[in-house]
Amino acid sequence: MALHKNFINGEWVEGVDAKANINPSDLTDVVGEFSHADRGQTEAAIAAAQAAFSGWSATTPQQRADILEATGAELLARRDEIGRLLSREEGKPLANGIAETTRAAQIFKFYAQEALRIEGRSLASVRAGVDVTITREPLGVVGIICPWNFPIAIPAWKVAPALAYGNTVVLKPADLVPASCWALVEILSRAGLPKGVLNLVMGRGSVVGQTLLESRGVNAVSFTGSVETGAKVAMACSARGAKYQLEMGGKNPLIVLEDASIDAAVAASIDGAFYQTGQRCTASSRLIVHSKVHDAYVEKMVNAMKALKVDHALKDGTQIGPVIDEAQMAQDEKYIGIGRDEGGELAWGGERLNRDTKGHFLSPALIVNTKNDMRINREEVFGPVASVIKVESYDEALAVANDTVFGLSSGIFTTSLKHATDFRKKSAAGMVMVNLPTAGVDYHVPFGGRKGSSYGAREQGTHAAEFYTTIKTAYTLAG
Repeated sequence: MALHKNFINGEWVEGVDAKANINPSDLTDVVGEFSHADRGQTEAAIAAAQAAFSGWSATTPQQRADILEATGAELLARRDEIGRLLSREEGKPLANGIAETTRAAQIFKFYAQEALRIEGRSLASVRAGVDVTITREPLGVVGIICPWNFPIAIPAWKVAPALAYGNTVVLKPADLVPASCWALVEILSRAGLPKGVLNLVMGRGSVVGQTLLESRGVNAVSFTGSVETGAKVAMACSARGAKYQLEMGGKNPLIVLEDASIDAAVAASIDGAFYQTGQRCTASSRLIVHSKVHDAYVEKMVNAMKALKVDHALKDGTQIGPVIDEAQMAQDEKYIGIGRDEGGELAWGGERLNRDTKGHFLSPALIVNTKNDMRINREEVFGPVASVIKVESYDEALAVANDTVFGLSSGIFTTSLKHATDFRKKSAAGMVMVNLPTAGVDYHVPFGGRKGSSYGAREQGTHAAEFYTTIKTAYTLAG
């Protein structure tokens, strides 16, 4: 089996050791062997990015746009192939893997155009004969640390704007799913990037990630992952004055009011809570349901869950693939047990499933009769596990929805314009959905949350410039 190497200073470099990438749908299927970098190789990647910065930041917007456009075009042309690779390594159904690859292509095409639209301003000074200009300039070397649940879309929405705005990059993919990110870097390596502009260092967070956090050669860090690791990123970057951006957890509420279409609410709940195995930071993990429709909603949810097909990610008809690995499976089962121990009732699911191949298959779990102060409703599970909270009014539903340390995404199902409008205003989340699942966002608009979910500038869309650039104000004495 071919060894997939790190990409440092324009060269493919073998690491100090390697790790097998295992298909969670079939534990006998090895996706590939991927090199692990050590601290020295990570430092070499940082040095290469530093050396490349002056030249890359001086390139024309058209040069950067052409490289990003070519990358997007190749991703789009190969989306079936790369989507299949993604589904093998991460476990999401093939249609989702292809869709994610398509999204990555769209992101690169979007930022190809953004490279041509980097704006500045010219203002009149309060002093006679003085001109003032305000411009955006690149930061320098950006360290990017990615999670395992979206192994090509999240690297794309970090790498593309970083390069579009003239930064150089050291990229660390999640250790569980390096293949999709490796494929992306391989495409970029042939798209015309000068050596050192983009570097790929694979390996453990405690080695590669920690080196990125500690290095004074890294000017900024963009991180998506757990709350615990995000806190470490914040501390390390703050200690040396580096800019940082954090996308972390969620405990997202979906409110179902008594006037809602129950069938539509159930369909959105199934999508938001369980699709992609619930392994989304925007998943609907708290289902807040009005007492007048509670029983009918739960009954319809259970019936819909019974009909879901949980199987190998590449099988036709699979709706939900496997959990990513045994550690995550154990965490899912732990929280199902916690929910029951606290007084919740397991209405359906939560069982390991046997399929034709040995994999990490879990039936989606719905826990009812829960209260918002239970751990199952306070802590992120990150699996196909959702809980139902019964409420008596819209006001109670809103209060319960906002009573969380997180604030990423929220949703409401209602036919009341009054309640929909009020919820849009008062929901303490960065993204609000009305009559839609809490998961599922566009690539050209801001992504991010509040409170413990996010820190720093928003990702995606034109707002990415807030993180990947710095403002310069220049004064010129005319004449």
